[in-house]
Amino acid sequence: MLHPQPYHGKLIIVEGIDGSGKSTQIDLLVKWLTAQGRTVYFSEWNSSELVKSTTRLAKKEKLFTPTTFSLLQATDFADRWENYMLPMLKAGAVVLADRYAFTAFARDVARGVDPLWVRNLYSFAPQPDLALYFRVPLEVAISRILSARAKIKYYEAGMDLGLSEDKVESFTLFQKRIMEEYERMIEEFNFTVINGTQPIQAQQKQIRALVRRVLNGWEGLPNPMAAAGKNKKRQKKQKTREVA
Repeated sequence: MLHPQPYHGKLIIVEGIDGSGKSTQIDLLVKWLTAQGRTVYFSEWNSSELVKSTTRLAKKEKLFTPTTFSLLQATDFADRWENYMLPMLKAGAVVLADRYAFTAFARDVARGVDPLWVRNLYSFAPQPDLALYFRVPLEVAISRILSARAKIKYYEAGMDLGLSEDKVESFTLFQKRIMEEYERMIEEFNFTVINGTQPIQAQQKQIRALVRRVLNGWEGLPNPMAAAGKNKKRQKKQKTREVA
């Protein structure tokens, strides 16, 4: 178990295999919370400028081993955590992350890296206030991915593991391994399981109810832009009443 989240802000994360629908849901959540007047910071996996060029080159040249891939992804996460996510949590913002340390716990272990070693790499990361795991049948997730993308990338498909010479089959086998790791983590890291096969609106309604519970009675960092917008609306209504 990770250590409890000790900062003033709130940390909410989404996890799941590719095609689980988590990115769609967290995008809707960002927009909803911002509209509620909350200060929201969003971060997504593998987006650090510090290692982006190195990652791109290593993928292009197929230089990664499971261990070097794990180390570079941990560097990416550590940079985003230390310089962006942590300061925003300390300031009292709602920090939303599309994938968290649990992605490494699932993907790296699926690649054969030692589970304890990976967990130690991320020992600085606290347990989120809410960890949403989107569960979908493997065949549903695969169908979604194949219909949305022209082609699957080499490492995304787990081709480096020699599971199959066929990219789609390799992708399916690799995602199955990742899913098995996620399922093992549900109790260990207190995941809230979301049925990713439900309609988008039904999922979002459930997620908002869970988030309301987490934020109930909590005063975070207000969003000055949202507050200014509300003041303008009030002033406009007041002028309308005066004219009437």
